[in-house]
Amino acid sequence: MNNEKGYVGLRGFTDPRIGGLIGLLVGDALGVSFEFKKPEQIPPRDRIEMTMPITFRRSHAAVPAGTYSDDGAQALCLLASLLECGKFSLTDFSERLLRWLDDGYHAVDGDVFDVGTQTAQALAQLRDGTSPRESGGASEWDNGNGSVMRCLPLALWHQGSDEALVRDAHLTSLPTHAHPRSLVACAFYCLVARGYLQSLADPWSWADQRLEEIYALWSDQPARKAFLVELDVLRRFPKIDQSRGTGYVLDTIWSARQAVEEDSFEDVVRTAILFGHDTDTTAAVAGGLAGIKYGVDGIPVRWLQQLRGFDPVEPLIRQFMAAS
Repeated sequence: MNNEKGYVGLRGFTDPRIGGLIGLLVGDALGVSFEFKKPEQIPPRDRIEMTMPITFRRSHAAVPAGTYSDDGAQALCLLASLLECGKFSLTDFSERLLRWLDDGYHAVDGDVFDVGTQTAQALAQLRDGTSPRESGGASEWDNGNGSVMRCLPLALWHQGSDEALVRDAHLTSLPTHAHPRSLVACAFYCLVARGYLQSLADPWSWADQRLEEIYALWSDQPARKAFLVELDVLRRFPKIDQSRGTGYVLDTIWSARQAVEEDSFEDVVRTAILFGHDTDTTAAVAGGLAGIKYGVDGIPVRWLQQLRGFDPVEPLIRQFMAAS
């Protein structure tokens, strides 16, 4: 790893897990400039870049181009927790989320921006002493994409069984998003990522089937029933709605899936952004999978050069590689 070259120094690393992590950060940072814009307000595909012409009215205009947002920062909080604890610790992870919000931990320049309403409310509950098992929103209206956007590091790090990965994925969601739909979405996405890491022909179908098998064997009947119901809701989403890149967790999942069908990392994240709306999260979720698929070498050099925040990421990558 060449520190002087920043993210570009990661080129040549063939480990797809590093590609997944950097792909998430690149997708997030690229999407920041277009967040909340309608599809018709997004520039043509070939003009979507980290640095836009001054004539384009960027979202979050005060934030320097190439800065990853809450998606990337919370994902790094999760990775740091996993590396320090050697396992998933709900308490430790929750404390790091509070450090991020309150102190800018793992945020670029310590600048926390673009915090989702649901996440802010849940973390306020945590700060007031509520258990992380109970702080997250648990109603059907509390199924934003704020937990699925950050859970990829769990799949990149996890060496346990598929069932253990699913159970831990559920836990990563709880502090902010506690409805079973969000838990299922995180578990599904982590299994999809594992499918890409294993170079399966169809990671999406495999994850769907594997998740059903895992839930079907759970002895807790109410939980088993609830999760199987929500898995069916996830499956039916593409049949009853179209991908629109919104902040709804299932829309994020299926928008990302459509984007990942593209033939290059560049086209994957650009397609994700072309949906409009919650562009940074859709591109982060899609970019993480595309990073696994195409590796760091598949990410355009200009985007690696423009991606900010290498200093807090570099030691995590070193720890990750050493632990592996």
